[in-house]
Amino acid sequence: MKIGLAASMSGERLVPEYAVDLARGAEARGFDSLWVGEHVVELEHIDSAYPYTPDGELPDMIEGGMGAPFITLAFFAGCTSRIRLGTAVCILPQRSPLYLAKDVATLDRLSGGRVDLGLGVGWQREEFLACNVPWERRGPRTDEYIDVLKRLWSGRRVEFDGEFWKLPPCNQRPEPVQQPHPPLHIAGESDAALRRAARVGQGWLGYLPVDRVSDRLERLEDFLAQHGRSRDSLRITIIPLEEEVTLDKVKRLRDLGVDCVHTFAIALRPEERERQLDRLAEEIVEPARGL
Repeated sequence: MKIGLAASMSGERLVPEYAVDLARGAEARGFDSLWVGEHVVELEHIDSAYPYTPDGELPDMIEGGMGAPFITLAFFAGCTSRIRLGTAVCILPQRSPLYLAKDVATLDRLSGGRVDLGLGVGWQREEFLACNVPWERRGPRTDEYIDVLKRLWSGRRVEFDGEFWKLPPCNQRPEPVQQPHPPLHIAGESDAALRRAARVGQGWLGYLPVDRVSDRLERLEDFLAQHGRSRDSLRITIIPLEEEVTLDKVKRLRDLGVDCVHTFAIALRPEERERQLDRLAEEIVEPARGL
């Protein structure tokens, strides 16, 4: 059973000392992976409700502005050698698939093939408007962009004429280390997200309470079967939507067939952060290796 660490690189935490200590500390303690999210702007007024808190408000841990995910992961790559580096999540339909393909391939090469690309469709309409991207049909846009990404990562000649993106004959090199491309972890708990994971994903990334995981996994299995796939073909990663990840919850998720669980370490002061990482290593990371 693998344990990932959600790195809250926002606000006062977005400084080199914090990033180095967190990345090296997580790697030294045996965490499988480091994950960062993204929001490109902070809107003064939003009507969209954050889907993962009861009151619809963003959690305090991401106040103060989030760092750019691929720059942050590149920094992590430069001060580590083993730990995997992932996005949880990259909001794909807000982005240019050409620039994203280039960023991911470059990061994969410079990290020695350690990238896991978590992809979501986004939840905040206002952020789409700020990015000058239509909110409507973001699901089909995501599907098309995934197709564009995979073609660009092939290193071969590409020509594309889609609803949302058009490419003249071109290629994009160098291609990623991981072939045919870095694993795509499709995020989201809706049927649409599960269908997308079953169709094109190498992983499913769910952010939900432990009690809801079984139902969503059963639904995912139905969609996988429609594409002639089994659960074994996907890495299942869960970020438990509760205040604390415990070994008991990890065991429950293991019994459901989950492969990786994310936990958090968000203390600002170095000595508190070290204590957090030590406790997580002792209580969760080390015992999970034997599950």
